[in-house]
Amino acid sequence: MLNNSAVTTKEFSTKLLSILDAVEYRRIESQEDFEDIARLRYKSYQERGVLPLSASSMLDEVDFDDHAYVFGVYLYEELVSTIRVHHVTPTHRISQSAGVFPDAVNAFLDAGMTLIDPARLAIDPELDGERSALPFLTVRPTIMAAIYFNADRMLQHIRPAHSAFYRRYFYADTVVPPTFASIYGFDLTLLASRTREIGPKLLSRFPIYESQPYERRLMFDRSPLSGMAPLTILPTARLARQHSMPLAS
Repeated sequence: MLNNSAVTTKEFSTKLLSILDAVEYRRIESQEDFEDIARLRYKSYQERGVLPLSASSMLDEVDFDDHAYVFGVYLYEELVSTIRVHHVTPTHRISQSAGVFPDAVNAFLDAGMTLIDPARLAIDPELDGERSALPFLTVRPTIMAAIYFNADRMLQHIRPAHSAFYRRYFYADTVVPPTFASIYGFDLTLLASRTREIGPKLLSRFPIYESQPYERRLMFDRSPLSGMAPLTILPTARLARQHSMPLAS
């Protein structure tokens, strides 16, 4: 017999799938879309009191790095949240987390690992409905990136108050305890999820993180043959009945 916690998780997971049916993802490429993302970031960070002390713009050079992927999440065709996903390798070490925790990130890379480093997560603070679901829907490209790039770790550089969320739902380990980050003026901590180990548990618990290979290609393929980024990308979680992916190996 399932306990109350298991029932609650199952019900919430079902709710997430139903909301996902109204979601579209967009890989941000145009100047107009980037301006929308900048406005959303500012509104979200100002509301939460986490604007970087030295920030002159809500866009930075890393947004345009060829290993960075900025996504907008659209609910009922309205932009509601955004995230930037960075593919970090031993030969391409640009990383938001490394700006705060260089020793820890470089230790992973020196060991030959590849990383997915999500950053710039922002959710429209004016939304009343579906607020509890949006963090889960917004980080979905992070899990897809770990699969697509066969990454060893997913990083989370976050405020300490959010660490319980990532430990509980993404089975993250603490890499660096809370440390004062001068660029922000408050403490941050670094966590990391072991992608291949957590895969079966994560995808079983939250089927919204399932995806078809062609959806992952639409999200992350930048080869010359792929052409222009699609305007919108529809989630394929319901179609993905099996996952022959590195996360599950």
